[in-house]
Amino acid sequence: MNNRVVVVDALRGLSLFGILAANMLIFQYGIYGKDEMAHYSISNFDHITHIVLKVLIESSFMPIFAFLFGYGMIKMKESLENKGLPVKRYLARRFLLLLILGILHSTLLWEGDILTAYGMTGFVLLLYLNRKVKTLYIWGIILISFISILSYGPLDVATTQEEKSVMADYVTTTLDVYQNGSYTEILSHRMNEDPLTELMTEGAMLFILILTPFVTLPMFLFGMIAAKQKWFTKIREASYSKKWKNLGLIFIVSGIVLKMMPFLLPSLGISGVGYALGGPVLAFGYIFLFSLLLQNKENSLVQGFISVGRLSLTNYLLQTIICTSIFYGYGIGLFGKLGVLAGIGLTILVYSAQLVGSIFYLKFFKTGPFEKVLRVWTYLKWGAGTGYLSPREKIDKKVG
Repeated sequence: MNNRVVVVDALRGLSLFGILAANMLIFQYGIYGKDEMAHYSISNFDHITHIVLKVLIESSFMPIFAFLFGYGMIKMKESLENKGLPVKRYLARRFLLLLILGILHSTLLWEGDILTAYGMTGFVLLLYLNRKVKTLYIWGIILISFISILSYGPLDVATTQEEKSVMADYVTTTLDVYQNGSYTEILSHRMNEDPLTELMTEGAMLFILILTPFVTLPMFLFGMIAAKQKWFTKIREASYSKKWKNLGLIFIVSGIVLKMMPFLLPSLGISGVGYALGGPVLAFGYIFLFSLLLQNKENSLVQGFISVGRLSLTNYLLQTIICTSIFYGYGIGLFGKLGVLAGIGLTILVYSAQLVGSIFYLKFFKTGPFEKVLRVWTYLKWGAGTGYLSPREKIDKKVG
């Protein structure tokens, strides 16, 4: 396992912890309820913890995962080219299965799914697959700026009294259904009830749907840049490490300041732009600093992150199964009851179990069950290899 794999897998594994911490708010309070905490009886300390999560975690760990997705896409492209395989065909097959898994995940289990968006974005990324690094930089910066400007205004979805009433009714109903309902009742609520249908026109909702793949696209593009420029190989150089450390500190401080704007200056519309821009800025800070800290594969904690990262798809889906069983009515039914701080404790507990379980699992198996399904579908072959010989390999085989 070379240095690049150690850093990338460890960073992917660590990002899953941040994703779980952010998603724990959705598991506990719902996709809209997590931003409507006034409807829940939470303590002042939980309120402060909620703000800390939104500033330090939410919208800053998911971009890391998107960044690593883009990075992995370029590495897979290089691998396919070395084997003489048609790159876009194999990648498109991979994205199609991610899209299908995402639709099933969001429909049957949980509304906070990211796989659907990743599958959709993957097809868009095919347009950038062979673009120069300079082109990727330009598009990444333009898209981050565009998405940030579109976020102008308050963070709250509901602003008028009528809109707040609609949201309050939805949150109250969701609390009752998710806390006490059966699987079919929760499924029906998730599929048929959405406050946006009352708060937005059909045209606005269609615009949001079309825009969805482009919201996270910039971080995918920057991940592609990182692979093309071999960022994670260069960090072994002392001068490069120092540069990453300085950049990491600058981006982290800048990201935190930007994400604090809606809480310090809630009446300013520009605060929404600051929060949207702060998410990826803070993510870059985390990428730079965490990459420096995660290079020692002999460290047991780093080894745990690597193991979780190698089973990232399986662990992501397991987080949904575990947490919905804890919070939804067909499980323990703790929806809206546990509290934000206790949710952090549960996050640590669940992730620790995944960390230990991933290390143990990889002692016996090379890949996770869902990773295996994704690989088999991508290559249309059960074994580790593709069974495909490039023209050069065919010549070498005949000569041999």
